[in-house]
Amino acid sequence: MGKNSGKDKANGDRTIALNKRARHDYHFEQRFEAGLALQGWELKAIRAGRANIGDAYAVPLGGELFLIGSQITPLIQASTHVVANDRRSRKLLLHRREIDTLIGHVQRDGYTLVPTALYWKGNKVKAELALAKGKQAHDKRQASKDRDWARDKQRAMRAHNKDA
Repeated sequence: MGKNSGKDKANGDRTIALNKRARHDYHFEQRFEAGLALQGWELKAIRAGRANIGDAYAVPLGGELFLIGSQITPLIQASTHVVANDRRSRKLLLHRREIDTLIGHVQRDGYTLVPTALYWKGNKVKAELALAKGKQAHDKRQASKDRDWARDKQRAMRAHNKDA
């Protein structure tokens, strides 16, 4: 029996939530993996697929990093005995060296920390953070043109190969 037999669904999709809009709004410079300090009801809600990081961002507070604006909607049966705040700030767990690097980039260089994905790694929830710069309107239009051109080029190549 292999290590992933049974419970991992043959290396199935381990992604919990994606922030697709971030790729449209930002240029990503570097990516980091961070753990999340979660409560029990939050894990149950995440297993039920109730996580959203569309409006989330990370900020340094007191020498630590916190995820602000992420939403984990509580399950009714799991949060009867707990006062659940679905948009509370959650602590990001990184090594001190990484935290210092990220805080330096954010405060000195004007970067933004944007979560791009939440996913399972083993039995832990991880967040992928991107060190990002905001795109201007002309950058967004150029990216759209490039994407359209790549799609048209792919169609032309498929049509050409089908005829040959």
